[in-house]
Amino acid sequence: MITKKNKILPNVLLITMDQWPASLLGCEGHKVIETPTLDRLAKSGVCFSRAYSECPICIPARRTMMTGQTPRLHGDRIFQKSLKMSKKTKTIAQAFRDSGYQAFSVGKLHVMPQRDRIGFDDTYISEEGRPYYGSIDDYDMFLADKGFVGQQFLHGVSNNDYTWRTWHLPEECHVTNWATQQMCRTIKRRNPEKPSFWYLSYTHPHPPLVPLSTYFERYARKNIPTPLLGNWSKNSVPFLNKIKSRWPKFSDDRLADIKRAFYALCTHIDAQIRVVIGTLREEQLLDNTIIMITSDHGDMLGDFGLFAKRLMYDGSVRIPMIVLGQKEDKIVTTGKVSKRLVGLADVMPTLLHLSGIPIPESCDGLSMFADSSRETFYAEANEGQNATRMITSDRYKLIWYPYGNNLQLFDLKTDPNELDDIFKKEAMNKQVLKLKKALIDNLYGEDKALAKNGKLVGIKETVNNLSEEKTGLGLLGERELLGQRGLHYPPPPIEKK
Repeated sequence: MITKKNKILPNVLLITMDQWPASLLGCEGHKVIETPTLDRLAKSGVCFSRAYSECPICIPARRTMMTGQTPRLHGDRIFQKSLKMSKKTKTIAQAFRDSGYQAFSVGKLHVMPQRDRIGFDDTYISEEGRPYYGSIDDYDMFLADKGFVGQQFLHGVSNNDYTWRTWHLPEECHVTNWATQQMCRTIKRRNPEKPSFWYLSYTHPHPPLVPLSTYFERYARKNIPTPLLGNWSKNSVPFLNKIKSRWPKFSDDRLADIKRAFYALCTHIDAQIRVVIGTLREEQLLDNTIIMITSDHGDMLGDFGLFAKRLMYDGSVRIPMIVLGQKEDKIVTTGKVSKRLVGLADVMPTLLHLSGIPIPESCDGLSMFADSSRETFYAEANEGQNATRMITSDRYKLIWYPYGNNLQLFDLKTDPNELDDIFKKEAMNKQVLKLKKALIDNLYGEDKALAKNGKLVGIKETVNNLSEEKTGLGLLGERELLGQRGLHYPPPPIEKK
């Protein structure tokens, strides 16, 4: 046993997935998805049903999780891929190491430079094939050792599109299997005289949609849910119409297969998490390990005609959040579903709190098990004409699109699927005023000019004013095929700055 002042120090395992919506869990009541591992783990801990991403975009969300800071503090709400981690900000890995822990990560870090350890003793990275940023990642090197040098993307599926096919290399070469194996080896290679903080970051179910055939086949005969269609979705605001124009109108059959591929990637991860838990058990570490499982954001998957992230509907912004304490933990209960409003900025404070480690003053997140909690939760994505903002209370959610000054209101108690926009209902005036005030109180930077005298004024709508330049939307021409990767041997040239 590792002790500090006669106190047994717990190990900590943080697992994240990329682009996994909170609704895609059996324990959330989904009728089709198979997630037996996560469902069972949820019964062994606390499942937070109102967990949100402060900025549902990959890089800002991960920066929030690694620093315990909201975008307002860490400075990114648009996807600043070249923004380095501030040396003045203590990361979760560094906070654990400063308290005597060893800290290792496996999978997607999504930082620049790619080999920045951000406080970890070491990292084994899989960065979705971005050697043009200057690094050949560990997963690429693994494929080379297996005889598949440069072949990660020869399946011909894009990382930002909704084409799909089953995996083209042997099962053991799938990035989900690689990440699992590397984490299990990292656990086995630990220094037994020090506690451990482990971060396992899966790159899926984020596209490319390339599941193993064994997992895709189990969904082949299942009836797949049709997309949600709200009373507002046909007459969308200009910003949403612009996003919709990015995607073709998928047939019902094709959309069902897209979801089958996505679900298959989720079930594959669920099974591989079981291997990690089994490794902890056999290493006699499970009872003394705190476990947290979450995602950086979700995916709309065709609901309301929308796909991917950067939006404030629950499919995009609400995330899984499962926390298990040590065996017989006095703080974390078992089998509880909490409606407390929590987010990714709370990950670092929560894990430090449960480990008995002081929370740095640089964090503006809260421990999910602290006595105090927030009354509203604020989320944001992009800036200027492409901005979208959200404020939610324990029941109501207000979404604001500054361009055109469009607002929507949803009653999440009676309408959890956000089908009925009730913003214009007179009975909601009091709630609208309350949430508007809370939203305005959260505005900062260039957003402050979009509110005057306590009222939202937004940005004047003009014809064809929504630019594809510097939007953070990733709106690429058809020629680029949404950032399609190619043959990676020899490696592509380093990207010019």
